[in-house]
Amino acid sequence: MVEEYVTSINGFVWGKVMLALLLGTGLYMMTRLKALPLRKVGYGFSQLFKGRKSAQEGDISPFNALMTALAATIGTGNIVGVATAIGIGGPGALFWMWCSALLGMATKFSEATLAVHFREVDHLGKRVGGPMYYIKNGLGKKWAWLGMLFAFFGALAAFGIGNTVQVNSIASAVQESAGVSPYVTGGVLFVLVALVLIGGIKRIGDVAGMLVPFMAVTYIAAGLFVIAVHWSEIPAAFALVIESAFNPSAALGGAAGVTLMMTIQFGVARGVFSNEAGLGSAPIAHAAAQTNSPVRQGVIAMLGTFIDTIVVCSITGLAIVASGVWSGEAKGAAMSIAAFNSAFDYGQWVITVGLVLFAFTTVLGWSYYGERCAQFLLGEKFIIPYRVLFILAVPVGAVMHLDFVWLLADTLNGLMAIPNLIAVLALSGVVIKLARDYFNDPENN
Repeated sequence: MVEEYVTSINGFVWGKVMLALLLGTGLYMMTRLKALPLRKVGYGFSQLFKGRKSAQEGDISPFNALMTALAATIGTGNIVGVATAIGIGGPGALFWMWCSALLGMATKFSEATLAVHFREVDHLGKRVGGPMYYIKNGLGKKWAWLGMLFAFFGALAAFGIGNTVQVNSIASAVQESAGVSPYVTGGVLFVLVALVLIGGIKRIGDVAGMLVPFMAVTYIAAGLFVIAVHWSEIPAAFALVIESAFNPSAALGGAAGVTLMMTIQFGVARGVFSNEAGLGSAPIAHAAAQTNSPVRQGVIAMLGTFIDTIVVCSITGLAIVASGVWSGEAKGAAMSIAAFNSAFDYGQWVITVGLVLFAFTTVLGWSYYGERCAQFLLGEKFIIPYRVLFILAVPVGAVMHLDFVWLLADTLNGLMAIPNLIAVLALSGVVIKLARDYFNDPENN
């Protein structure tokens, strides 16, 4: 009964109305910003590398703030999610992932800008922010309940989508590839996660700052090698992606059950699941950045969506389509493995190691998100208890069956977006003014 109820809510959360709201918010902000996120990609990268160190107010460097956000963002969705979208919606789903990412850059820019602008300093001297704070400080006390709703969903979702589900993916991948017991994997991860989380956001940022660039560059390099091996098929792959994005049944030879709406829905949903634009999670990390400029951090933040989907997801998707494995029997991670195995003998290990690293860093990033949500609801006194509970959940996730947990976590993850998008739209005027003032200054161009 409970599972049926949650399933029906999930159908709405990731259904047509919600996906239209996510895309619509991105399109609205992109239009009002006059395509600023697309025009300022180069500027964003220049600010990112300048932001490796900062002496301004905040807890972690602007660079490490993005790496922490990417740690939570680049995860199983980049490997399994892309394959699932293509497996169900056809190659055209990749096109709609691109669309959701390009529009999502405007949403992510807006979220991070608001997060820094409306952030607070807590009683421990830490910078805290995110949707719950820009709802409270931007929309006023009468909307405080909406911020509490976001924090409630976020604190719970972190245990699922950001912890047990990720740990279970690691345990399953390691058991399948190396025959290691999930109990052993759970124990090792318990120790590793505890060692990082005990140090708080600074240690999470330091670890993410080292691990995320390494894992992203390694996976991208391996994926580009797969694409290079199938280089002659790339033009046809792009043509198939575009054609099936608008006419999936014709492009797929009349594949049973594949409709245009399915292609759009799975492409957008998996894209949002991967890059988290609109969910309100990443701004929590960006609010801790050492910066005095909300807009500068917003420009850096939007690169997360660009890197996650336009770069990493595209490499996975093109490898799958160009190698032809998308039309075979393999599903999910097995489809990505088949694509990489088509180019070299150790493709399975690239995917396995990628899944392990991506999922591990997701646990680190989401621990911070959940902790800040719990702090907003219950105060600083609950930070350590929440952190302990989060660490204790790690070995549990390695050995338990997670079908219902995945469903519940996915639902809570989507519900986070509703109060966040309401706030972004309501505070859009603040974003526009901050961006206009910043870029009207000759020093910032």
